[in-house]
Amino acid sequence: MSPEETPHGKTETKLIYMANQIATFFKTQPANEAAQGVATHINKFWEPRMRRQLFTIIGHGDSGLSPLVLEAASLIHRPAPPEEIKPA
Repeated sequence: MSPEETPHGKTETKLIYMANQIATFFKTQPANEAAQGVATHINKFWEPRMRRQLFTIIGHGDSGLSPLVLEAASLIHRPAPPEEIKPA
C-alpha cells in the first residue's frame, strides 16, 4: 500500500515509518530492553508535537505501527496538549 492509499496523511505516514524504523533497530536488543530502547529514543529525539501525533495515531487503532512501538507506548512521555492561542 502506498502512502497515498493509507488512511493516514503524509505526516502521519512519515511518523509511522520513522517509529517502525526505530523499532527495527531495537529488535536486535534483548527482548527486555527493546521497548525501553524505542521509548528512550523517541523521548530524546522527537519533539512534543511529534509524540502528540504518535499518540493520536495509536489512539485511532489499526495504525500500521510495529508491535514493539505499541509496547513502548506506555514508556513514551505523553506531552501536554498545546496551549490554545488566545486573542490579543
